Amino acid sequence: MNLARQPADIPRTIAACLATVMHGQDDNVRKIVCAWVAGLHVLLDDFPGTGKTTLAKALARSVEARFSRIQFTPDLLPSDIVGVSIFDAATQTFRFHEGPVFAHVVLADEINRASPRTQSALLEAMAEAQVTVDGHCRLLPPPYFVIATQNPVEQAGTYPLPEAQMDRFGIRLALGYIDANAEERLLDYATAQHPLERIEPCATVADLLAARAAAAAVTVAPAMRRYIVDLVQATRHHPAVQMGASPRASIALFQLARTLALFDGNNFVSPDLIQEIAPAVLAHRLALDPQARYGGTTGADVVREILATVPVPV
Repeated sequence: MNLARQPADIPRTIAACLATVMHGQDDNVRKIVCAWVAGLHVLLDDFPGTGKTTLAKALARSVEARFSRIQFTPDLLPSDIVGVSIFDAATQTFRFHEGPVFAHVVLADEINRASPRTQSALLEAMAEAQVTVDGHCRLLPPPYFVIATQNPVEQAGTYPLPEAQMDRFGIRLALGYIDANAEERLLDYATAQHPLERIEPCATVADLLAARAAAAAVTVAPAMRRYIVDLVQATRHHPAVQMGASPRASIALFQLARTLALFDGNNFVSPDLIQEIAPAVLAHRLALDPQARYGGTTGADVVREILATVPVPV
């Protein structure tokens, strides 16, 4: 087992480990690994069979982290996620049984299939890395990371995520289909053994936390900070937007930019890095005006227009 030790090398080491499983997804893997290091949750809005579950499991295995998967269905209850207190007849007391949310990496599969009541069970966990059950606050293991999936096509029996929950996802990505050459290579990997069986841990949870501290030391010049805020502020005044991005979006953009700079081997954040990740951080947080939405405008369209109009610091 070859574990990473230099904090600045850890994100790249994890991404290289995942590349042995996720073929043709280098850019998405880079962003997802950096989101995990930065403490941001990820929403994968994509078709079935694109490797979302495999990616989440590979993340957990690459750093010896505890993994749990929750299959969201209409009959799922909040207690099925956070846990429940059960009366112990032997001790005449209630004993709390942890739910699957108590893990380092939690895969919320098809999250929009559960009722809003059940979806809300993740709100406190995602925002504060804790859950409150029976009046007791219980901390979740750091670094706590939720990677959720939903199918963008099938809408029957689904419940759209409310704006408050969308805002808790640091980035929203689509893996998409890989090209023909990568898919052909995938056939060879899949016939011998499951790709996950080849993953060896390349870092520890402590290493991941060290990488987070290293990312916090990346320089973000005052002009870059202002640029981040100006981009987020612009979403609140765009004519096609009813509700713009929240201050949480500014924080997410700031944290992810620092971690991506660390991944790329830089000790500072540049404007092009902010522009690269702005659509993934901001687009899903925007509530569009109905007229604009029905006219075919998307959140990504709005973000691209803002990037083209907000002055870039020099």
